[in-house]
Amino acid sequence: MSKTTLMPMQPRVTQYGIAPENLKMRAVDLAGMTSILVKELFPGIPDPVYPGNEVSVIREHATAAISKVDLSKIKPGDSVNILGSHHGFTLLGGEPYAEVLRTVRDIIAERTGTQDIRLRVGVGLRFRESEEYIKRFELDKYFDGKAEGIAPVDRPIVIETEIGALYGLKKAYDAKWIIHTHNSDVREVHFHRQVDRILKPFGMSYARIETRSTYHHNLGPRGANFIARAIFDSPLVQEKFIAAVILQVSPSGIIGIDADNDIYRQNERITVESLNHYGRLVRLLNKIDKCIAVIDCPGPIPYTFAGGLIFANFLSANVDPFDLDLPLTPYCFFAEMAYNRQGQPRFPGVPPINPSMKAVINNYSFKGYPSSFFAEQTPTIVVGNEMAKLFESCPQNPEYMKHAVVSKDLESAVKFAQKIGDTDQIIVFDGAEGGINVSESLRELMTSKANEVSEEVKQDLMPKWLRQRNVSNRA
Repeated sequence: MSKTTLMPMQPRVTQYGIAPENLKMRAVDLAGMTSILVKELFPGIPDPVYPGNEVSVIREHATAAISKVDLSKIKPGDSVNILGSHHGFTLLGGEPYAEVLRTVRDIIAERTGTQDIRLRVGVGLRFRESEEYIKRFELDKYFDGKAEGIAPVDRPIVIETEIGALYGLKKAYDAKWIIHTHNSDVREVHFHRQVDRILKPFGMSYARIETRSTYHHNLGPRGANFIARAIFDSPLVQEKFIAAVILQVSPSGIIGIDADNDIYRQNERITVESLNHYGRLVRLLNKIDKCIAVIDCPGPIPYTFAGGLIFANFLSANVDPFDLDLPLTPYCFFAEMAYNRQGQPRFPGVPPINPSMKAVINNYSFKGYPSSFFAEQTPTIVVGNEMAKLFESCPQNPEYMKHAVVSKDLESAVKFAQKIGDTDQIIVFDGAEGGINVSESLRELMTSKANEVSEEVKQDLMPKWLRQRNVSNRA
């Protein structure tokens, strides 16, 4: 077999990562590496519209989708907030999501006559990240200086809901109208469990930290679902909401744009689509018996990508994270809360972190997300002193390096990981588009299991997943 690998996502300049010039080697350049396209594994997954075309195809699809949306409530001179989330910019380099935001702005101006159109981009724990994206894609200029990042510690607004007062971000709701602009990738399925997936930002990106933390520290995943729904259904949001514009994503790439005034109807369509497309790949990860994971992507550790899935999905691949009969997945947000100081589960039924993951090599990732738990649970090797210093300086990871060893270079780290893990199977989370960079041995395993997985999802799992969510396959 000739060696072919997919291009990893390029490093970027950010206050949350090492300088790109300090990244000495990428995992795709290791000996014995190859790649596998998602379409090779599962031919039934739709062909992507991007990558494969110029980014202008995103504008074409967005324009067609929004043409069916009623914008008549918006009058000349009205203020409109286009609400976005930093997660969208981590997909395929960020340009597709940036183009959706630009297109939404242009269509609102053209069809309604108003020019008071603002962009508000929410963020998680790296409070300045959205500002970096806004400047990187020159959205501050495109929105005539009316583009801002909003952080969960910004000034709140009280939102009266059917379950009591919750707290949103004042800047998210300081316009007469709002348009919700998001994406459909499953990402942190441990959080939303693919229940009301596209409503998530109302309880996270557009919410104050006290409300976000009802999931992080109080109610867990099920609570996260009804908190977001309660906020969206509140009088304040309903009086302002116009429509949702969703970048449709599958493991193969961007497959289109979905826009609707009815977010619940839209949510059902996307639920069916995402379970079907991502469910196959998530289930395939379950079939990996043992391997080494290499983190090599511009993002915080759990949000690094492989084949459209994130590392956090692999942490939970030993169970079915879409199965709502399971009370917990191995990796829940701030998962260390479910484990004691000795790394043992505090509660009955808490499954272990995926035992097939024999070692983790952190070659390139960002700080700014609690990740000590990962190093506590799985043998971890950090490549280079610059990466080690980055995590030692992170206030959210005061003990990460206490549980990790430092390797001089990536090749030495791999040799050590292979020795302690007793495997040459490697999966790389490097953000490659349309597929996964893997070792040749892991490619053989995944290819041999793909048909079996596809049938299992079609015949057994999809009917169960849809039934659990009370969603019709015809949504």
